[in-house]
Amino acid sequence: MSRRIRVALVNDYELVLRGLAHMLAPFADQIEVVQLDARHRVDVDVDVALYDTFAQPEPDDADVSRLTANARIHTVAVFTWKMDRDLIEAAVRRGATGYFPKSMSGEELATALVRVAAGERVLGAPRRRVPSGPGVDWPGRTHGVSDRQSEILALITQGKRNAEIAELTHLSPNTVKTHIRALYSKIGAENRVDAVLWGTKHGFRPDHRGIDRLPT
Repeated sequence: MSRRIRVALVNDYELVLRGLAHMLAPFADQIEVVQLDARHRVDVDVDVALYDTFAQPEPDDADVSRLTANARIHTVAVFTWKMDRDLIEAAVRRGATGYFPKSMSGEELATALVRVAAGERVLGAPRRRVPSGPGVDWPGRTHGVSDRQSEILALITQGKRNAEIAELTHLSPNTVKTHIRALYSKIGAENRVDAVLWGTKHGFRPDHRGIDRLPT
């Protein structure tokens, strides 16, 4: 019987990490999830660091570089709604061997993780932002907030302006505005201050800014 691979889940949001762990739980015979803590860099030996890009305030490639530079991590895989060709190519240049769309099911994700741990390169096809697959979770979902609106609200809670949000989510400024209007209606917000207050109360404030940074 093959050994289980060790996977570290990486994101700044505890809710996102718990959702990923829940998604992978049925495959415990293949995958051991280690270090489920948003506040610390990966400090145990792992086969794969699975980096969820939800609401990250810096370019994804910089985060990938920090992870691939960590000697404790054998390889890095990205789990994302953003499947732009330039992002995939940038991640690969910086050492990632997996780039997975969030349209994957839990079984597909587990299989892909096992493959990259074995030394394969597994990259999703470039396309526009993908829909969420079965089992994928995000903050605010139980309140009717969509995946895109959730990521936008997290960035608003971080203090990002619309132009920055458009750049980070790879959406047009007009699309961002449309999502914000719909979001405000769902959460009963009249303005940005209301949205930030709602986000802070409902898990949209990151636990630690900056993926896998050394302690200061």
